[in-house]
Amino acid sequence: MLLKSKIMVFVASFSLLISACGGNKQEEVDASELEDEITTGLDSQKISAQNVFNTIPSRATILELVKGANTEYNVAYLNNPDDVSKYSLESSRALNLGVYGTDLNVASIYEQTQESMLFFKCVSIIAKSIGVSNSFGENMGDRMIANQSNRDSALSIITQAFKSADNTLRKNGRPGTSSLLVAGAWIEGLYVGCQTAKETKNESIIKEVFNQKESLNNLIELLESSKLNAEAEYIISDLHDIKKIMDGKTDEVYTADAIKELDKKITSIRTQIISSK
Repeated sequence: MLLKSKIMVFVASFSLLISACGGNKQEEVDASELEDEITTGLDSQKISAQNVFNTIPSRATILELVKGANTEYNVAYLNNPDDVSKYSLESSRALNLGVYGTDLNVASIYEQTQESMLFFKCVSIIAKSIGVSNSFGENMGDRMIANQSNRDSALSIITQAFKSADNTLRKNGRPGTSSLLVAGAWIEGLYVGCQTAKETKNESIIKEVFNQKESLNNLIELLESSKLNAEAEYIISDLHDIKKIMDGKTDEVYTADAIKELDKKITSIRTQIISSK
C-alpha cells in the first residue's frame, strides 16, 4: 500500500496510553480512583501503571504534529494475528496482550473494521488465557463496532478495558503480569513511533520519540517493583539499554541519524517479544 506519510501511525501507537491522560475532568477522577486500587501489593512508593500513563505526552501535543499530514494505514508495522496461538508462557501472553492492544488501536483509528476485529479476537484470546476475559468480552466488541466512526470513543473503550484488566490482575496478586501488559503496549508504541520517525525523517516526530524518557523511567520502576518471573526479566535489562540511549541524547538536533540506535534496540526487543513462546 502506498504511504503518503505515517505520522498518524505514531499517534495511534501511543493512543492506548495517551487517552488515559488526555481526557476530561471525569476521566481524571476515574484514573485517580483506579490508581488507589491498583497499588495494592506494591511498595510504599505507590508505583502503578497510572504513573506510566500520566507521563505520556498529551493527545493534543502529538495531534498538533499530524495537522496537514495525510496518512494511510500500514499493517506491516503490526504483529501478525496468526501468531496469537503460539504464546504459551504467561509472561509472553501478557506482553503480547499489550502489543495486540496497541495494534487494535492502530486499526481502530484508521477505521479498519475487519482488521480491528482480527486484533480484537487476538486480544480476547490472550485475555481469556490469563484470566481477564471479563475486560475484553463480547460487549466490548459490540461497543467498538457501534462506535467505529468515533475514534475517541473507540480509544476510550480500549483504554478502559486495559485499565480493568490491570485492576483485576493486581487485585488477584499478579502485579508482574499486569506490568508486562503495560510494558508490551509501551514497547509496541515506541517501536511504531521509531518506524514512523525513521521513514518520515520528521524532526518533530523524532523529538517526540525521545520525549518518552519520563514514561520509560516510570515503566522500569513499575517492572522492578513487580517481581517478574525469570523468563521475563530480560525486559528490564533491555529497557535499561533503551534508557541509556535516550539519556545520551542531549543535543537539540533531532535528525534521522539520531533515531538509528534507538530504532535498532527497540526493534530487537519487540522482535524477541513477538517471537517468544
